[in-house]
Amino acid sequence: MLQPETSQPGGADLIAGNAEAARWVLLYEQMLKIRLFEEHVNQLYFAAKMPGLAHLYIGEEAIAVGVCQALRREDYITSTHRGHGHCLAKGASVDRMFAELLGKDAGYCHGKGGSMHIADQDTGNLGANAIVGGSAGIATGSAMSNKMLGNGLVSVCFFGDGALGQGVLYEVMNMASLWKLPIIYVCENNMYNEYTHYSETTAGEISDRARAFGMQTEQVDGQDVRAVYAVASKLVERARRGEGPGFLLCDTYRYMGHHVGDIQRAYYRSKEEEEHWKTERDPLKLLASWLTEQGLANNETLQQIEQHVEEEVEAGELFALDAPYPDLSEVDKDVYA
Repeated sequence: MLQPETSQPGGADLIAGNAEAARWVLLYEQMLKIRLFEEHVNQLYFAAKMPGLAHLYIGEEAIAVGVCQALRREDYITSTHRGHGHCLAKGASVDRMFAELLGKDAGYCHGKGGSMHIADQDTGNLGANAIVGGSAGIATGSAMSNKMLGNGLVSVCFFGDGALGQGVLYEVMNMASLWKLPIIYVCENNMYNEYTHYSETTAGEISDRARAFGMQTEQVDGQDVRAVYAVASKLVERARRGEGPGFLLCDTYRYMGHHVGDIQRAYYRSKEEEEHWKTERDPLKLLASWLTEQGLANNETLQQIEQHVEEEVEAGELFALDAPYPDLSEVDKDVYA
């Protein structure tokens, strides 16, 4: 079987002797990796090289990166149908991610999971889930296990605003609050339940739903990775100390459609709205501007990072395109119902 490429030193290595700069440059690199990966996924779909659909995370990168940066490698996450960003932020490699999307044996699930069911136990990723709110029980179960084992680990459950209509979410949040489980529920409110604005589907204030369970609740600008990291770190450490679950509401926006085939979006949101978020609220532009303003990185450094990440993503895509499919004898293995 083909072996994935070994990653080269990243952007943080370009910053010598400045721990603060290295941290934020690393987060910029991680967000950029997600952005470029998703752009290549979109191209693979339109080139008819990728089977099925994918739900792109472009525009929401600061949430996955900010939250996962607050976690340890062995901490757990569960993901969603829009989960590529979570997987990469938790430590997945682009080559094996591409291979999974293309149904290749080198993928994390040997090509059987595809875009919406990627899992990587080695980095604590318990899996993406095509069912809206479907991973809430899995994440809470892992948190219960962590508490019973006393291993000091924390679980994070990522979900979108559409999951607020699923009863299982409230059942598990009630349990987590009663038993003080070490879990953070991260709601990525990108404003649309597929093609419907969340205000038409979700009554009241979202944060009040978590407060009803006596849960520590925070709301943050999901386009600002520094803010996400700061608040997530506080909630994670609180949970790790045994002080109970947290709920983090992140206000964000998906730049692309609900899925790669959703191209003409004017019937449910305006082009002016999209343009505002892309030009004024882009998480990559916001962090890059702050880095240069603070003197933590210059344009040359950022360009070097972009070149490095683009090369890594292109190499990962080529690896996946050349990788073999699973042998037909494997069709009934590692498949569960």
